[in-house]
Amino acid sequence: MIKMFTTQLSGLFNRIADKEEFSIEDGARLLAQASIGEGSIFIKGFAEMECVTLEAVYGREPLQGAKALDTVDDVSEADRVLLISRFSNDEEAVSLAKQLVDNGVPFAAISGTVSTEGDSLAELADIHIDTKLIKGMLPGEELGERVGFPSSMAALYIYFLIKFSFEEMLEEY
Repeated sequence: MIKMFTTQLSGLFNRIADKEEFSIEDGARLLAQASIGEGSIFIKGFAEMECVTLEAVYGREPLQGAKALDTVDDVSEADRVLLISRFSNDEEAVSLAKQLVDNGVPFAAISGTVSTEGDSLAELADIHIDTKLIKGMLPGEELGERVGFPSSMAALYIYFLIKFSFEEMLEEY
């Protein structure tokens, strides 16, 4: 199981790097606008995705200017927001995204894109980065069952790619 999971995880990271490269750079550019201007970068992770907020704000190498998002009332049009959820149709994340749109606050989102009839982070966000993860990566014991759903690992991987691009942009500026 360890080797299979490691192989699948490596493949996931490669798919993200290959397919989401431009969205990752665009997301970094969007966040850099706050650092270059008068704004702040607010980060909000939902459920297990709060790990990205913790890494960005309290990690060994925090993201310059990052703050945890508590309420939309703290955010202005000069600020930028990064939302992270397991799936693009997460009700709480979509609700917050709608508030940001209504307030004219640009934001990027990281989530697994699922088809939905309602609103979606993939549609609401200025930049959406797909984790490419909507089901478990390994076959389970039961027929048709899938296990091993490393959504937080995928989100952290994307976060670090954004962070590296962000820092390169600020150095050039």
